[in-house]
Amino acid sequence: MKTDSQDYSLFFRFIETYSPNGFKGIDKDDKLMLELEEMMEINNQFFYIADGIQLKILYTSKRSKEMIGVEPEDVSFYHFMEATHPDDLQRLGLGRTRLLKKAQDLFVAGEGTAYLSTNFKIRNVSGGYSNILTQNYLYYTPIPYKTVFFLKIHTNIDYNKKIKCGYHYYTGNDMVYFRYPDDEMLGMGNVFTKREFEIVKLIALGHSTEDIAEKLFLSSYTVNTHRGNILKKTGKAHLPELIYELQERGML
Repeated sequence: MKTDSQDYSLFFRFIETYSPNGFKGIDKDDKLMLELEEMMEINNQFFYIADGIQLKILYTSKRSKEMIGVEPEDVSFYHFMEATHPDDLQRLGLGRTRLLKKAQDLFVAGEGTAYLSTNFKIRNVSGGYSNILTQNYLYYTPIPYKTVFFLKIHTNIDYNKKIKCGYHYYTGNDMVYFRYPDDEMLGMGNVFTKREFEIVKLIALGHSTEDIAEKLFLSSYTVNTHRGNILKKTGKAHLPELIYELQERGML
């Protein structure tokens, strides 16, 4: 059996085949499922499908055991909260809130799709942490009942050395980004250095330049230089405008 290891159309075939039954009775020996599992093996991925309104995972592919040490039938939302690196927990919470808000918006509208992707450090089977890209495709459906299902794909991206600014981030409806991750896609999102993003977060919490300098053991001059670079990178005139935008995007 041979499949294109980067052909995400398999996921849409999976949705078309099993969505009408609410993803019940999935035949793991079906040719489509075998192709999906082969692609997961090649790409170092696993996925699950969930009901975004009932907050229930309906099906998980088998490689969850190899990647995060959890049997497919035991994968839960709680596990990801417990296994995410402490440095990423706040961002995980923000991302989850944004994901659920998207699901609710689609449900109220009674139509539509959405796509969100980012990466987190998640504990692996060895007890260390792997850099995992999560890609979330949401869609409203009235069949077999009114809800919003979401497909979540987890990809190990430890191989990528170009995420220098912390993490990838995208939210929107452009499905060109729903693909196997490449350097171009992973480069989208947080444009800040680690130090710059520390300063952005402290500014968002209401700290002054002097407070930030003291907390980070920097001079006020250095903090102000970073503030200027942050505005230059984003093309913003004022930091409150930038912070509001980052909060709206779920990055703060």
